[in-house]
Amino acid sequence: MLLLIAGLILWIAAHYFKRLMPQQRAAMGNAGKGGVAVAIIASLVLMVMGYRAAEFIPVWQPPAFMMHVNNTLMLFALWVYGSSAAKGAKAWPAYKLRHPQLVGFKIWALAHLLVNGDLASIILFGGLLGWAVGSVILINKAEPEWTAPERAGMATRVRLAIITLVLYALISAVHIWAGVWPFPS
Repeated sequence: MLLLIAGLILWIAAHYFKRLMPQQRAAMGNAGKGGVAVAIIASLVLMVMGYRAAEFIPVWQPPAFMMHVNNTLMLFALWVYGSSAAKGAKAWPAYKLRHPQLVGFKIWALAHLLVNGDLASIILFGGLLGWAVGSVILINKAEPEWTAPERAGMATRVRLAIITLVLYALISAVHIWAGVWPFPS
């Protein structure tokens, strides 16, 4: 569990560094980008290793129907996250939301909290949800002005739908490969 918590702390520290210590980050120049990238990769490794090694300590038993809710939320999370990816005009909801990637990330974390009732999952997904909420607050405080982008056309929405479904299939395959069946039996 210590590796998981250390990875989570490193993830948060690496991401908040620019917002909480802007002068120190700016003083590092381009080398700072590499340092932050290394810290983020190390945090991911620690979180994965810590999560996989953590003892299963049940906290609550998710009802079976939550798997359907999770899968639906995951499709939605991928759509929301990807809605900001196009250059220029954006697909819904990115033309209405200031932080669609962080909103997609929050949906992902919430979806995983709904289907995992063990302590390690609550720490991991709850901690990442808290990080995303905090990120939105820090960004909005540092940069209060925002101009909504233009709406994207049908071609962008079709591309996003295809990419969302392909990513959903790939993520499902990774879960199956890792020994976690992500669908109702």
